[in-house]
Amino acid sequence: MYKNIFYCLSVFILLVASSCGSSTSTEVAGSDSVGNLSIGFVYIGSKSDYGYNQAHSEGAAALKNLSGVTVYEEENVPETMDAQKTMESMINMDKSTLIFPTSFGYFDPHALEMAKKYPDVTFLHCGGLYDKSKHPGNVGSYFGYIDEAVYLSGIVAASTSKTKKLGYIAAKPIPQVLRNINAFALGAQSVDPSVTVTVVFTGDWFLPVKEAEAANSLADQGVDVITGHVDSPKVLIETAEKRGIYSVGYHTDQTPLAPKGFLTGAMWNWPKVYTDFVNNYKAGKSLSGLHRGGLKEGIVMLAPYGPAVSEAAKAKAEAIKAEFMSDKGHTIFKGPLVSSTGKQILKAGEELKQQDPILESMDYLVKGVNGSIPAL
Repeated sequence: MYKNIFYCLSVFILLVASSCGSSTSTEVAGSDSVGNLSIGFVYIGSKSDYGYNQAHSEGAAALKNLSGVTVYEEENVPETMDAQKTMESMINMDKSTLIFPTSFGYFDPHALEMAKKYPDVTFLHCGGLYDKSKHPGNVGSYFGYIDEAVYLSGIVAASTSKTKKLGYIAAKPIPQVLRNINAFALGAQSVDPSVTVTVVFTGDWFLPVKEAEAANSLADQGVDVITGHVDSPKVLIETAEKRGIYSVGYHTDQTPLAPKGFLTGAMWNWPKVYTDFVNNYKAGKSLSGLHRGGLKEGIVMLAPYGPAVSEAAKAKAEAIKAEFMSDKGHTIFKGPLVSSTGKQILKAGEELKQQDPILESMDYLVKGVNGSIPAL
């Protein structure tokens, strides 16, 4: 699943979007036996995890609609030399000339080493680690402003919660995770400033036992809406449903896991991103550099609303969503903004736009978030 994802700076309005387990290939309808574009996708976990990897695999599946394309996929590939072996196999055996190493830890050194060794192959990594000054020209990086959809999820959560106690289960306190936690809290506080968010860090991206324990502990504390930033929210969603409380998803639509308590969630629109990337690649356009976008660019989405979401809550979320999608946009991080430890982050009148580089190094939790940031 997606490993810790660090943003970078700079923003491009995207035309993107973008051991070992079993290998599968899918030849797209209408493709020829000669001259096909061969594309490789590498996943850290299972393609059916209801999370990060499934979201990417759904994007890969969308490429079936493109003629002259063959897709190769490897799942459950650890962030070790196995990643390099997998990519090299795709290049030499499958003749792939476009590789998507989707997990954070695949970038350095694995994708970079392969990029140096195979300069005619394009490597597009999901994250924000690309640096034009030091990385090969056949490398690119892509990600989205998922905190916009997370902010909307916070609005829905606070509008639905009866206890005004929300819970957030996170893997590691990297800037992207902290940014999502804070966006969720700020969205919730825009509805009711008294709402609190209790955060629990598990220590890694896929620890289902710890995630279930954390969800049950939060429920015991009176939390009635749970969300999270882990590789697969499946356990969180299912545990919340069993406890009779609400849940907010991440990565993909988890509605089937909690038909009663699922409220909505932040989702990736990788089908659009990957389709745009491949069309641009086939058109001979360079894909190197940093590619970014949010709700307006169609890179992130809000999951369908569940039956427990009121019309009033929907209206609040949709109004702010319209602002995000407008030319003016909507600012998440604006003053006065204070951290959970009392440190002033932004003064009244100050604000940080989505592409501001300082957001890439976020190291605090905002006021109203209960919990401490552990050392990495």
